[in-house]
Amino acid sequence: MSDTMFTIAGISIKWYSVLILVGAILAIILALREGQRYKYSKDYIFNMMFWAIIFGVIGARLYYVLFNLNLYHNFWDIFKVWEGGLAIHGGIIFGLITIIIYCKRYHVSTLRMTDFVVPGLILAQAIGRWGNFFNGEAHGAATTIAELQHMHIPDFIINGMNIGGIYYQPTFLYESLWCLLGFLIILVIRRLKYTKVGQPTAFYLMWYSVGRFVIEGMRTDSLMLGGFRMAQIMSVVLFLLGLIIFMITTRRGRFENLYNKDAEQQINF
Repeated sequence: MSDTMFTIAGISIKWYSVLILVGAILAIILALREGQRYKYSKDYIFNMMFWAIIFGVIGARLYYVLFNLNLYHNFWDIFKVWEGGLAIHGGIIFGLITIIIYCKRYHVSTLRMTDFVVPGLILAQAIGRWGNFFNGEAHGAATTIAELQHMHIPDFIINGMNIGGIYYQPTFLYESLWCLLGFLIILVIRRLKYTKVGQPTAFYLMWYSVGRFVIEGMRTDSLMLGGFRMAQIMSVVLFLLGLIIFMITTRRGRFENLYNKDAEQQINF
């Protein structure tokens, strides 16, 4: 399986980079459309998403590099993100910090904005995992072709999981499908009559964390802290954060702070 989509004038365009870009564009579009429903300025949403994505990518790369310093003997290799090496938890942390700062600056509800963002984020994660497929990374333990065929996995994925003559579990696929299902559920949650502001965000944090915790246990390339998998540690932390947000929002009155209530404030630039 080649990691190169095509080559132009000697420049290789990598699947990994293209899929991340596609995911980012879709995330921006989805946030803009939802913000428009509640009369938030397109400029505000776009600027917030732009900086959240920029710092999110920086955070995802920094997080990965810090746990793999032994791989980077050349300083400039740190910037070669198109070769792979982004840790989503670093992106979530830096992206969330960016959104919090941005919302505080303009006196906008942070949870309202993260509710706009999370469907596009989890969809981008589902798409981005296919970049791992083309890079031959983020896979699970060795298995057999018979086992993969028994699971009714498409042939092109099975062939791509043949790395160096050994077949591996396509954990990238499991996570991608989990994220895609989460995306669809969030869309439904946001349209329910009594959904509160913050609950789509809470669901995202808990849903993704449960799936990632389980799937991470199947992977062979986890970032480690001592004898623990960092992604599982972060999954527990983010799940608890989501649970806290959910508990706080459900304690409010039934008709208080409803997600589908028109926004009280319109942001203009």
